[in-house]
Amino acid sequence: MNKQTAPVLELKKVTRKFKQGSQMLEILKGVDLVLRPGEIMALVGPSGSGKSTLLQIAGLLDKPSGGEVLLDGQKCGKAGDALRTVLRRDFVGFVYQYHNLLPDFNALENVMLPMLIAGANAKAAAERAEFLLSRLKMDKRLKHRPSEMSGGEQQRVAIARALANQPKLLLADEPTGNLDPKTSETVFNALLGIVRETGLAALIATHNFELAERMDRRVSLEEGRLVELGSLRSEASGGGESFY
Repeated sequence: MNKQTAPVLELKKVTRKFKQGSQMLEILKGVDLVLRPGEIMALVGPSGSGKSTLLQIAGLLDKPSGGEVLLDGQKCGKAGDALRTVLRRDFVGFVYQYHNLLPDFNALENVMLPMLIAGANAKAAAERAEFLLSRLKMDKRLKHRPSEMSGGEQQRVAIARALANQPKLLLADEPTGNLDPKTSETVFNALLGIVRETGLAALIATHNFELAERMDRRVSLEEGRLVELGSLRSEASGGGESFY
């Protein structure tokens, strides 16, 4: 990765406060982050540390209380709803721990839908959907509905759907959290390959020690601030699955 390449995502002094009763809780305290094309960043930290909040702000699902969010150099943290919707559709791909597939559509159709909504023709959408599903080893399940697939298969469809509109930024919140180790490895390897090939930037929140080690950079949310980590193995104590 060329560090001179213009960032896909920048967070500048981002804060996020929530009112809880008479108290004001500051979840993010001046977060700075730069993510460039082709870079995969692991986001780690204890439950409740603000990882999901950070992802939602980066993906324009939530607005910061202060600071700025830039996508491809464009200031958009406080943009209006119409622009935020367009940017999310065309620029950002989301993967959540739970797949949220549409139950009445098969795998191919679930992946095609974001492209059809964005204006792609059905033939082109079907070809790209089949390509992505094949990369995730789902080519034999194209016509299966979610109820006919395992949890791991459903999550692979969800990842393909997130990549459908060729986003520049992929945000993933525990994307392999519900998968068995073998399936997790398969999915992560495919995701890694697609990011490398396309120049996609990816910010991935994970509790998986070994997957985080394999990403380009590792950052941790600690008391509302983002801290760059070295090797997670050297940071971990006890050698277990968790590194905090």
